[in-house]
Amino acid sequence: MTIISPSILAANFLKLEEEIKAVEQAGANMLHIDIMDGHYVPNLSFGPNITKQIKSVTKLPLDVHLMIEKPERWIKHYVEAGADIITIHPNSTKHLDRTLSEIKQHGCKAGVALLPSDNLDILEYVIGKIDLILVMSVNPGFGGQKFLPNQLKKISNIRQIIDTKDIILSVDGGINDQTAPNCIANGADMLVAGSYIFSGDYAEKIAKLRL
Repeated sequence: MTIISPSILAANFLKLEEEIKAVEQAGANMLHIDIMDGHYVPNLSFGPNITKQIKSVTKLPLDVHLMIEKPERWIKHYVEAGADIITIHPNSTKHLDRTLSEIKQHGCKAGVALLPSDNLDILEYVIGKIDLILVMSVNPGFGGQKFLPNQLKKISNIRQIIDTKDIILSVDGGINDQTAPNCIANGADMLVAGSYIFSGDYAEKIAKLRL
């Protein structure tokens, strides 16, 4: 069954606890937490304190996506806040291998996120240290963007690379009931969706993503 990870960035923050409980009851498997610093991407979101508060009101694993510069400075903070998976971008740190090792040393699962223009070669050198690969099917920074169809080939290529490995292949960006089937058909294990899920009946929306 496809793993569904609703992106909290699209939730109503005035009713965040209600929103979290609603998607949990609707069948979500994880919660996707987008952390943005206004430097690596042109937007700001929130930090460890909000992440910790989210963790306190849900039993779902937290899938924390660090879209920040020098993520190595913040690994410990997000581990302490309750992250179960921490995903970083290869070009956000000078020492990708070391940063992934630090995430693992803290008992967290480690992920690598790939921008639409990123080459897959980087995976060759860290494949033994990652638990998740996140394909960005939009240029990150803002929700509600349209899915980039050229990322389907990347998803398929990654699936071939990791097919015998215990690594989750996740896709984030423009995910809805139209784009989800193509992602799954090309090998995605997990779908991250924000605007689509939080714009209607959560259970119905999540069910449609799994079709």
